[in-house]
Amino acid sequence: MSFDGITVHALARELNTALAGGRITKIAQPQPEELIITVKNNGGKHLLLMNANASLPLIYLTQENEVSPLKAPGFLMLLRKYIGSGIIEEVKQPGLERVVRLRIRHLDELGDEAIKYLYIEIMGKYSNIIFTDDNNKIIDSIKRIGANTSSVREVLPGRDYFIPAQKDKYNPFEISEMMFKEDILRRPHETAKAISSGVVGFSFVTSNELCLEAQVDPAVSTAALTTDDKQKLYDAFSRLLDTIDNGQAEPVIYSDTVTGKPLEFSAWPLLAYADSEKKELSSVSEMLYTFYASKNTYSNMKQRSADLRKNVKNLIERESKKLNLQEKQLKSTEKMDKYRLYGELLHTYGYSAPEGAKSLEVTNYYTNEPLTIPLDPGKTAMECAENYFKRYDKLKRTKEAVTVQIEETKKNIEQLDSILTSLDMAEDEGDLSDIRKELTEAGFIHKNAHGRKEKALKAKPLHFVTDDGFDIFVGKNNYQNEYVTFRVADSDDWWFHAKKIPGSHVVVKTNGKELPDKDFEIAAQIAAYYSRGRDNDKTDVDYVKKKELRKVTGGAPGFVIYHTNYSMTVHPKITGVSKL
Repeated sequence: MSFDGITVHALARELNTALAGGRITKIAQPQPEELIITVKNNGGKHLLLMNANASLPLIYLTQENEVSPLKAPGFLMLLRKYIGSGIIEEVKQPGLERVVRLRIRHLDELGDEAIKYLYIEIMGKYSNIIFTDDNNKIIDSIKRIGANTSSVREVLPGRDYFIPAQKDKYNPFEISEMMFKEDILRRPHETAKAISSGVVGFSFVTSNELCLEAQVDPAVSTAALTTDDKQKLYDAFSRLLDTIDNGQAEPVIYSDTVTGKPLEFSAWPLLAYADSEKKELSSVSEMLYTFYASKNTYSNMKQRSADLRKNVKNLIERESKKLNLQEKQLKSTEKMDKYRLYGELLHTYGYSAPEGAKSLEVTNYYTNEPLTIPLDPGKTAMECAENYFKRYDKLKRTKEAVTVQIEETKKNIEQLDSILTSLDMAEDEGDLSDIRKELTEAGFIHKNAHGRKEKALKAKPLHFVTDDGFDIFVGKNNYQNEYVTFRVADSDDWWFHAKKIPGSHVVVKTNGKELPDKDFEIAAQIAAYYSRGRDNDKTDVDYVKKKELRKVTGGAPGFVIYHTNYSMTVHPKITGVSKL
């Protein structure tokens, strides 16, 4: 679930229970847009992390502190001056907005009690941390926003603080039954979208869940809703509001049952993810920390492979330009047979050419048609013939050389294209190590071109088991493809690969048994999933017995040929297996 108003509501209640009445003992700013406030309360210590980064705004309780820069930023010094030892009186969410407000009591310069507010706005690229006085006048913010940046709201010292109104959206706690039915459910959208577009704090995931709870199709148009549908939706809406306002949060994280990749989080269970792996957490803060830490494991792989990906794309572009030039060069050799013919005909008819002639009309004895041969007036017909033979020989040598070069360049592009697909499948540093090794051994990059000493890491192919007990091995790069095909597979095992596109070699170990039809389909779906065709609705997959495969002579690792095969068209997915 996106960090919507419902998640913020559950989090704000949790933070209020933990922090209300507590004293601020430390404020740190480890990153330019991040704060960590240490609060002592009820004999314990709590670390409140808040981050206004546009790509990943967050707020939750954490147990991990971070090192602050040696020189404290101005905003941090300001907070320390005013609320460095203040008391957090309340943590609250205004309406159902994606905003958390800390009400902080402190002593001013005269020793009198004063109130300050710290607003943490979780609003994507508009996220911010804003510090105000008790009249909601902005004292400062972690990101200053001027009129040249936003025409809706300036976030500058001295300006009034307010939460920008969301056009055509209503506070859910102020929506009457008539408003819900006559406004929200009359919007010209699919039902789930109509609800998310009209209710503050409701993401599409929440609105979709509301429809499922009411047993109404989220994708049905509001114009098709019956009176009974609208009543069921409003009843579900009322129950949801009561749950989020009074019920105890039940934080959960949903992950892919096979890959373990985190899919969604929620402060309450979601019907839409009933078939996914479910992990229950003890708090909303733990849910957020766990989800984003796990999510980072996957996103960090893309960051760690960014340089490699850029190099490979540049190499593909370079090889493609080279291929274009080579093909043009090959096209220029198309005249060579004409030059050979001119030479032969001049040897036959050249005696009849007048001295100083610019051309000679002859009969092409291959076709019995007339042909005009251009001549050099300063040379004899025999000398012109020799020149034509020389031009023919040169173009012939060029054609032979360029044909070999084109074949080599096409192989390079094919290998680089497969490596690019391997980068999408890389799951750990061992996989990246394999890819660097292949690039180095193929001569695409120099040894240690990535700037650090390569570690000897052994990456393993993926290993699945079907419900029928058949082992399936999947190579994530060309070295692993070579391994599963020629080391793991026996001659009668089945081999699968997406048709004519880069992808994994998938091997099903049969151990001499007959493979059930559904396991053929499961293996084909896995082969389609771990290929360039992953995002297609349908992908063609070839499958053969391993004994039908042959290595490509002089080819890159993992490249094979086969002449007899079966094919099927499947939807790329992983199902019917367990991952080991």
